[in-house]
Amino acid sequence: MSTSRYLVVGAGLTGSAIAWQLAERGCEVTLVERTAPAAAGGSSHGSARIFRYAYAERDYVDLAVRADAAWEELERRHGAPLLERVGALDHGPGRDPRALARVLRDAGVEHELLDAATARRRWPQLVLDGEVLHQPGGGVLDAEGTVHAMLALARARGARVLTGWELTRLERTRVGFTAHAADGRRVDAGHVVVGAGGWLPDLLRELPLPSGFLAAFPVLQVREENAFHFPYRAEHPHGTWPTLIHNPGDQDVYALPGGRDADFRGQKVAVYNAGRPIASAARRSGVVDPANRERVTAYVRRYLPGLVPEPYADTTCLFTSTPAEDFVVDGVDGITVASPCSGHGAKFAPLLGRIGADVATGAAPAPERFRVGGRRPGA
Repeated sequence: MSTSRYLVVGAGLTGSAIAWQLAERGCEVTLVERTAPAAAGGSSHGSARIFRYAYAERDYVDLAVRADAAWEELERRHGAPLLERVGALDHGPGRDPRALARVLRDAGVEHELLDAATARRRWPQLVLDGEVLHQPGGGVLDAEGTVHAMLALARARGARVLTGWELTRLERTRVGFTAHAADGRRVDAGHVVVGAGGWLPDLLRELPLPSGFLAAFPVLQVREENAFHFPYRAEHPHGTWPTLIHNPGDQDVYALPGGRDADFRGQKVAVYNAGRPIASAARRSGVVDPANRERVTAYVRRYLPGLVPEPYADTTCLFTSTPAEDFVVDGVDGITVASPCSGHGAKFAPLLGRIGADVATGAAPAPERFRVGGRRPGA
């Protein structure tokens, strides 16, 4: 049996960020992880996630600007880069680059709106649809490296990190909670933060939360996404590629430098939200869908001539999404639930650590749209 003022469940980007920020504030923190930090079975493994500013809604653009400053602080504290600024592109009629550019302009974010001919001269390895939005400050973040950087900073401030610690039950006590692990270990805590990603649909049923909070909690859908690595042609090597999001009208496709996940040999390419729906991370199969591979390969053949249209590596990953694709950072009665999910949360990790720590300590509420039962777009 051990005790801690704050118990954080889950050592992915979310849990690690919140544990770090709680420790920075002088809080006693224990973080527990069912396997290992940034484990391959979760949503925070690997070295390649997109950092971008382009959103149709100003709320998220403003959050990205704040996250940018938080990344700079984290890199300074860590002493090494975690975000490579290769630039970010948005194009295709389904992305509406001109509308995105207006939001970035109003938010004061550096950007360029390029005609197709200019963009093709700059990036001849791409087939570009119409106008192209370029964000020079965009890039690729190292998810796994970021988790370990934040955990190192948390440990330096006294946080404990327990691995192989799978939460099976959380029991409310007179003075807080007792968390029970599958192997019989226990931790007593005054406040619990749950950042369990794709395991949250299962865990929610095990948390002693009020029925009203659970009833208002947005439905979580977990998908087992597929991503594929395609090799660079010799004339377009690593270092010449931005990240991109392209919607030709029927699907969002994203591509980014694969980093060390793919030995720096190619781009990581995937169709957004095209994976198999599963009940929770516990049902993950790790099996790549052949039809998905064919679909992405056909896309690469048509739109990414700077790549050889033959994937040399593939992987599965988890997207845990709410219906509006908003995050959830909210709590009640000593439990904070943090699910910065829906496939676009990684870029906000250091900032969401602050937001989650604010909610857990009572220092400030989360943005209204992240609260259970809070405002949603159009509401």
